[in-house]
Amino acid sequence: MAKVADRYLVVDTWKVVEDGFDPGRNRVSESIFSLGNEYMGVRAYPEEGYSGDSLIGSYFNGLFEEIKVAAHYKGIIRFLRFMVSAVDWLYVRINVNGEALDLATSPFSDFRRELDFKRGKYVRSFVWHLADGKQLRLTFERFVSMNVSNLGCQRISFEPLNFSGQVDVRTGLDFSVVHEDQGRCFWQSVRHGWEEGVTAMLGETTGTKNRLYSGFAMDVPNAVQTKPVEAERFIGQDVTIRLTQGEASTFDKFVFNCAEKELSVTNDRLWSAGLQQAKAYVGASYEELEQSQANYWENVWKESDIVIEGDPDNQQGIRFCIFNLYQTYHGDNPGFNIGAKGLTGEAYRGLAFWDTESYCLPFYIFNNSRAAKSLLEFRYKSLPHALARAKELDCAGAFYPIATIDGTESCDLWQHSNLQLHVGTAVAYGIRHYASMTDDLDFLYDKGLEMLIQISRFYATRGQWGQKTGLYGYFGVMGPDEFQLMVNNNCYLNLMAKKLFEYTLEVIDRMSGEAEEAFQALAERLDLTAEEQVDWRSKAEKMKIPQDPETGIYEEHDGFFDMPHLDIHSIPVTEFPLYSHWSYDRLYRYDMIKQPDVLMFMFLYSGDYTIAEKIANYEYYESRCIHESSLSPSIHSILAAEIGKEAEAYSFFEFATRLDLDNYNRNTREGLHTTSIAAAWMNIVYGFGGMRSDGGRLSFRPTLPARWDGYSFPVSYKESKLLVEVDKQRVSIKVVSGNPVDIAIYGRSCSIDSTGMTFELEQLVGQ
Repeated sequence: MAKVADRYLVVDTWKVVEDGFDPGRNRVSESIFSLGNEYMGVRAYPEEGYSGDSLIGSYFNGLFEEIKVAAHYKGIIRFLRFMVSAVDWLYVRINVNGEALDLATSPFSDFRRELDFKRGKYVRSFVWHLADGKQLRLTFERFVSMNVSNLGCQRISFEPLNFSGQVDVRTGLDFSVVHEDQGRCFWQSVRHGWEEGVTAMLGETTGTKNRLYSGFAMDVPNAVQTKPVEAERFIGQDVTIRLTQGEASTFDKFVFNCAEKELSVTNDRLWSAGLQQAKAYVGASYEELEQSQANYWENVWKESDIVIEGDPDNQQGIRFCIFNLYQTYHGDNPGFNIGAKGLTGEAYRGLAFWDTESYCLPFYIFNNSRAAKSLLEFRYKSLPHALARAKELDCAGAFYPIATIDGTESCDLWQHSNLQLHVGTAVAYGIRHYASMTDDLDFLYDKGLEMLIQISRFYATRGQWGQKTGLYGYFGVMGPDEFQLMVNNNCYLNLMAKKLFEYTLEVIDRMSGEAEEAFQALAERLDLTAEEQVDWRSKAEKMKIPQDPETGIYEEHDGFFDMPHLDIHSIPVTEFPLYSHWSYDRLYRYDMIKQPDVLMFMFLYSGDYTIAEKIANYEYYESRCIHESSLSPSIHSILAAEIGKEAEAYSFFEFATRLDLDNYNRNTREGLHTTSIAAAWMNIVYGFGGMRSDGGRLSFRPTLPARWDGYSFPVSYKESKLLVEVDKQRVSIKVVSGNPVDIAIYGRSCSIDSTGMTFELEQLVGQ
C-alpha cells in the first residue's frame, strides 16, 4: 500500500514553516505546530477566535474525566477515563474601531507561521486589512516553558502600517471549552478573582473533580486603560492599547497553570499556592523567559541531535520528531505517561498503550535515562490498579491495561481490554532494557523486581496447558496484530511470556545473591514461594512456540498457516482504512495482518535469531502486512536494513520522519502520532545505524542509505555518551563524555574511549 504525501510546508532543517494560510489544512497545522512541555500542551489554534474549522485543544498530562459505560459481564470495564480538554489560557479577542478579527472572515495577507526547534516557540504573523483601509500587522508568539512546567507565555505585537489609533484586546481564561470527542464542556468554576496583579480562576471537572488553577499576569507598556471582565466560566481583562504608525506595541501574558487531582488538597490551599506562584510573573520579562527557553533547547540539541547530510527533508523530519519527543516527555514530572497523541489532540482519548515501553522507551533510555526511569515509575505507581484488574479477570498478579491515563483500564472494547495481554510483557521488557543499558540496580531491586514478580503471577495464572501437546500457552487472546481475534497461542505473546519468566527468575537469583537482606524483605512482603518459582521455570521451559521446522517461519498463532490467503495488493486504495470500509468481522477472516507480530519479537530479541530466520519470516509476513498501524513501517524498515534489502528499508523509512509533516495517513488533524515519532528515531538508530541493545551490551552494524552523504547520532550508554558518525567510506565511534565502554561493531568486540575507533563501512547483503 503506497502512502502519498500531502506536502504543503516549507523544508527548513531547523523549523516547520507554513507560507500562506489554507483553511482546509488548518486542523492539520494546528497539530503540527502544537507546543508542549510534558505537563501541558496546546494546539496551534488561533487564540484570537476563529469561526472556521478548528479545535481548541489545551491539555494537561494526567488530567482526566470519566463516563460510565454499560457492562453486562464480569471483567468488562464500567468507567471510561479520558484526557479532558481544559482552559483556553491563550484566549484573546481583538477589535479595531468595532471591527473584530477573524481569519475566517477578515481580509489578510502575508500569512506565515513557524515552529522553531532551536528556540522552542511558535510564531504566527499576517497583515489585517480593515474595512476602512487601515492595515495592521499582527505577530503572535507563544511557548510553554521547558524550565517551569506550569508556565505558558504569550506575546502579541501590533504594528499599524498606515495609521495611528487604538486596538481593543480582551484577554482571559476560558473554562467553557467544549471537549469535541464528547460534545460538551466538563468544567465548572469554583472560584475566580483579581488579586495582587493576577487574574485567576479555579476550575473543576464535573465528574472526577480534577481541578486546575489558572492565573495570569500581563505586561502591556502602551495600555491606555485596563478593566476586569467576567462571564460564566470566564475571567479576564479588557485592555485598550495605543498604536503609533510604524511602531510595534506589545501585549505580554504570563500564565501559571496548576493541576490537582488529590481531593485531600482543599480549594483554598490550591488557590493560595497557585496565586503565590503566579505572582512571581507580575513584572516578568518576556525576553528573559524566552531566552531561558532557547537555552534549554540548545542543550537538548547538544545531547540528542541527529545530523543527516544530503537529505534536508528527512533532516527536518527527524528534528521534528526529536523536538516533539522532548515536548511530550522529559521526566520532570514522575508519574506521567505518554498518550498515543501526546498532548496534541483528543484522538485515542489521551490514553497510553504498550507503545510506551515498546517504541518510546528506547529513545529515552539512550537520550534521557531520567525520563526513561520516570516512565517505568508510572507503571510502579499504578501497580495497585494492575493487581485489581487481574482479579477482575479471575487471575493473580498484575494485569496492566491496554489503554490508560491513570493506571485503570480505559478501553471499552472488551476484545482489546480483555484479550490483549501483551502490555505486561512490554513493561517487563522495558524494565529489562532499562536496567541492562543503565546498570540502575537500585531501580531494578527497589521497584522493578516487584513488578516482574506480580506480572509473572498473572501470566502463570492466565495461561493453560494444551491437552494434546502438553505444552503451556495462552488461549483466547489477541496479539499485537489486531486483525487476529480470539486466537490460541499467539507466538509473540507466548515468546514474550517465556522471556518474562526467565528474566524474573534471573533477577531473583541475582538480587538474592547481591542484596540478600533486601530480597528477603521483598519476598516476605510479596509472599514469594519456591514453589511458584519452580512453576514459572516449568512453564517457560514448556512454553509452546509454534514454528515450521522446515521453513523456520514462526506461526503467528495456532492455525494461522491454514487461514484463507488474501492478496493485500488486490485491495482497492479506496477501501483504506479498512476499519472504516469493511465490516468488523471481515477483518479477522484472512491471513492478512495489521502490523508486525512475529517480526516484532524478532526485533526485540534480535540476537536470538539468525539472519536466515529473519529473512524467511520477513518475506513471509511482510507480504501479508497492510501497515494499518503507523507503528508498522519502522519495524519492517529496521529488519529490511539488517537483511540487506536496502531499497525496501528506505521505502518504508521514507515517510517515517515525515508521517505527520506530510500527513501521509490523512489524519494528522486529530493530533500527532507520538509513538510513531519515536519509531522514526528507532528507524535511523536501529535501522541504518544497526544498533542492537538486547544482548546485554550495545552493538552496531551501520549502513548508509544511497541517498545520504552521511549521518551521525549520539546515544547514552551506562553513564557514557557515544557519538556514531557514518559517511560513504567509514564509521567512526567515540565516547564524547564519560568512561570507556565495551561494545561490538560489525560483530567485533572493542573498547571505545574518547579517542574513538574508525572502521570501513560495510553494506550488509543478506549475510
